[in-house]
Amino acid sequence: MLYRETGQYKTSYAADRQLFPLAQDRIGIAVVLAAAFVAVPLLAPNYWLNSILLPLLIYALAAIGLNILTGYAGQLSLGTGGFMATGAFATYKLTTALPELHFVVVLLLAGVITALVGVLFGLPSLRIKGFYVAVATLAAQFFLVWLYNKQPWFTNYSPSGVISAPPREVLPGVVVTGSTASPVAKYLFVLTLVVVLAWMAKNLTRCKLGRAWMAIRDMDVAAEIIGIRPATTKLAAFAVSSFYIGIAGALWAFTYTGSVEALAFEINVSFDVLFMIIIGGLGTILGGFLGAAFIVLLPIALNQTLLALGLADAVELASHLELMIMGALIIAFLAFEPHGLARLWQLFKQKLRTWPFPY
Repeated sequence: MLYRETGQYKTSYAADRQLFPLAQDRIGIAVVLAAAFVAVPLLAPNYWLNSILLPLLIYALAAIGLNILTGYAGQLSLGTGGFMATGAFATYKLTTALPELHFVVVLLLAGVITALVGVLFGLPSLRIKGFYVAVATLAAQFFLVWLYNKQPWFTNYSPSGVISAPPREVLPGVVVTGSTASPVAKYLFVLTLVVVLAWMAKNLTRCKLGRAWMAIRDMDVAAEIIGIRPATTKLAAFAVSSFYIGIAGALWAFTYTGSVEALAFEINVSFDVLFMIIIGGLGTILGGFLGAAFIVLLPIALNQTLLALGLADAVELASHLELMIMGALIIAFLAFEPHGLARLWQLFKQKLRTWPFPY
C-alpha cells in the first residue's frame, strides 16, 4: 500500500529508465537529502560532525570506489589504503606547488593521478584473475605506503614525515581544510562531493561501461565473445575505482585528520573498506553508505551499551567485541545473505509492494 507502482505510468523510455522511477523513491531521497543538508548542520553538535559524520561520508566514498572494482567488475582489491594515500599525497603536492589552483580542481587532479596509479597496478589483472589479483593489489598497498613513508620528497622533506594540511577555500571566506575550518563547512563540502560522485557512479553503472563491467564479472569468456574487450573494461574499472578512492583519501587527510601521513593508510584501512562493501552489499551504490554507517557506528553503539551496563574496562572490552562481532557478521552475510544490507532493503521494499498479501 505504501510502495505500490499502480497508477505510475511511463510514456517514454527516458521516464522508464530514470534513476528513481517510483515517486516514493524520489520523495524518500528528497527527504534524506533535505535532512542531511539542512537539519544535520543545524542540530548536530560539532563532535558528531567532526568525529562521526565526516569519516562516515569519506568511508562511504571509498566503499563506492571499491564496489565499482570488486562488486561491479569482479576484481578483488586489497590496495584501497595505498590508493587513498596516493590521493592524499597528490593533493598535498598540488596544493603546495600550485597554491593558486581551486581546491576542487586539486581534488579532481589528485583523483586523476590516483587513477593512473590504479591502472598501473591493474595491469596484472589482464593476465591473472581472482585471488591472484588480490595478491597483486596487496603488493600495491605495501609498496605505496612504503614509498610515501620513506621518500621525503612527498612530504616536502619534513623531518617528522607528518605534514599538516594547509587551509584552503572553496568559496570566498569558506575554509574547508586546516585548523581554521568550521565543522559545518567541512561537513557540507564533503557531503556535496559525496552526493555528486555517488550520483555519477550510479549513472555510470547503468550505462554501457557499467554493463560491460558486470558482464566481465559474471563470465569474462562470454563477455569477450559478444564483443566486450576485457583489457579495456578491467583497466577502466581500476581507473574509475582509484579515482574515487583517491578523492576519499584526500578528503580523509585534508578535512578529517588535518594531516597527511602514510601510516594512516595501512592495510587495516583496506580491510575496513572491504568489510564495508561485503556487509553493505556488493554491486550496489547504496551498499557503500550502509556498510560505512555500520562500520563507523558499531563501535560507538558498543561503547555506549557497555557503559550503560556499567561494565568495567568498557573500552578494551568494546574493542575486542567489535572484532568478534565484525568477523561473525561477515561470515553470516557471506553464508546467508551475500548481497548484504542493500539486499535486505530491497526485500523490505518488495514486502511493501505486496502487503498485506503474503510474498
